[in-house]
Amino acid sequence: MRYSKQREVVKEVTKSTITHPDAEWIYREAEKSIPNISLGTVYRNLKELVEQGELITLETEDNVLHYDGNVDPHAHFICRGCNRIIDLPCQSEVAQTLSQVGYEVDCEKLLLYGKCPSCKAKATAE
Repeated sequence: MRYSKQREVVKEVTKSTITHPDAEWIYREAEKSIPNISLGTVYRNLKELVEQGELITLETEDNVLHYDGNVDPHAHFICRGCNRIIDLPCQSEVAQTLSQVGYEVDCEKLLLYGKCPSCKAKATAE
């Protein structure tokens, strides 16, 4: 793929945060570096970066696609109280188990849902 300043900015903006932003947030941040960038350009570059394996997507219950610049194997916890997405330093053993019986797993996304400690404490206090 040819070099693109827009793609590089979109990638760097996404990789610069641990908040798992959506395309709108990435667009607003990218605009700071490239004022004339369009939302369509951001979406197009996000799609290409995901296809290249530079970013991953998280399809969450809020019906918004979130992006993660951390492509190292890890899981995510999504709080149903505050909607935060938190990286977890763990992996599922499902891919390894499937590999042992002949399957080829090329992508794994582990999403866990519940309440973070803060939201759990709030719920208990009420």
